Amino acid sequence: MMNETQHDILKRSKEITANYFQFLDKHIADVVSGKVIEFMEINQIASELFLSHTHLTDTIQQETGHHPCYYYDLKIIEQAKQMLTGSARSIAEIARILTYDPSNFSKFFKKFTRQTPGQFRKEQQNKSSEKFTIK
Repeated sequence: MMNETQHDILKRSKEITANYFQFLDKHIADVVSGKVIEFMEINQIASELFLSHTHLTDTIQQETGHHPCYYYDLKIIEQAKQMLTGSARSIAEIARILTYDPSNFSKFFKKFTRQTPGQFRKEQQNKSSEKFTIK
């Protein structure tokens, strides 16, 4: 049986994790909208959440099995995928909106998806055009 202190710690670590994910979603939206000009470092995010960098990192790793940077990058990739499929913006423009140099953005994107942004966009366009093809 868990004592009350252990229960509170578990509850707090779930709260910290939820707050971190919530913060990432808002922060990435702020960068995309231009409200914020660059992505924060993990230590800055920890500070915004009134935590030490170590406490945030340890808590996220304990709760999820991954470093906070892993989720940060994944959420940026998800945003990039939405922008690649949901807009006609150039890949270079999307890279700049996401505060990347276009060539670094392509490497970053490919590391996570095994495709360049161009290949991803083309594949998505092919998938959506197949939906409308009458057989």
